[in-house]
Amino acid sequence: MAVVIFIIVLWYGGLFFQSFFLHRYAAHQVFTMSKTMEKITFILTWVFQGSSYLSAYGYGIMHRMHHAYTDTEKDPHSPSYDANMFAMMWKTKTIYQDINEQRIAIDDRFTKNVPQWKSFDTFAGSRFSRLLWITFYILFFVFFVTAWWQWLLLPIAFLMAPIHGVIINWFGHIYGYVNFKMKNTSKNLFHFDFLMMGEGYHNNHHKHASSPNFGVKWHEIDMTYVIIKVLDFFGLIKLKSINVKN
Repeated sequence: MAVVIFIIVLWYGGLFFQSFFLHRYAAHQVFTMSKTMEKITFILTWVFQGSSYLSAYGYGIMHRMHHAYTDTEKDPHSPSYDANMFAMMWKTKTIYQDINEQRIAIDDRFTKNVPQWKSFDTFAGSRFSRLLWITFYILFFVFFVTAWWQWLLLPIAFLMAPIHGVIINWFGHIYGYVNFKMKNTSKNLFHFDFLMMGEGYHNNHHKHASSPNFGVKWHEIDMTYVIIKVLDFFGLIKLKSINVKN
């Protein structure tokens, strides 16, 4: 049971910081936070993403490119231009690394105000850091596994962020329903997004990219937005009121 709880904590913890920090803050900047809060959030993202840690800088730029080039050859991840989900995610990984290591030229519009903590990212995204987390996950499983099938959950711990990414960037452009007809294949995966904390309302997000609330209809509850509202209420972050969509 401890192993299952551990995976659930990693799933939703890593997902929250990917959605809250990397997506809505780094890429879309729908709210502001102090530099101290920003650094705390960098560290918490590393803690919950662990071996699959993603840089806010690399993610933020790549996601802006996704919105600018959705479902075209320049899109960093589009099912329309890759044979399968593994090919798409490998291309995504390559572009992400090229951005982080500054191997490709990036238009200024994609880099403006994207948060970056170079020294921390160098450590958190290093092979040493990833191996440290992998070792920790293995040891946790060694001590707490109670049934053979629980070992099947170990790869999920290793690859949590890429799994989150492929659910939205592959399946969220193939399956689901559409609230807004657009010139792209984005879809809403769930009528109530219990699995992806609001990220599954992908069609809504492509229509209203600057909104902190990905839900549109009454049943489309965006749990990440709910937490954002709480953090805003307590003054830990500041929502940009011009972007708030009720």
